[in-house]
Amino acid sequence: SDLAAGHLVNAVNVDVENPGFMTNLAALDQSKTYAVYCRSGNRSKVAMSAMAQTGFTQFYDLDGGINAWQSAGGEVVS
Repeated sequence: SDLAAGHLVNAVNVDVENPGFMTNLAALDQSKTYAVYCRSGNRSKVAMSAMAQTGFTQFYDLDGGINAWQSAGGEVVS
């Protein structure tokens, strides 16, 4: 999985390409704040659009994805 390749501490994988994505999204607490990311930033844009359409208000794009985060020296665990 992408999560095994490296992720932010305490990350939860809600795969936008999984057929159950909308169901998994609905299970998240909309009152919390989310950092949304993927490897490069493309899939996260799709996920963020779905989040906005379903009522999430506190979510942020990790610009450039996990690759940019690592390049900037951000902590990643696997």
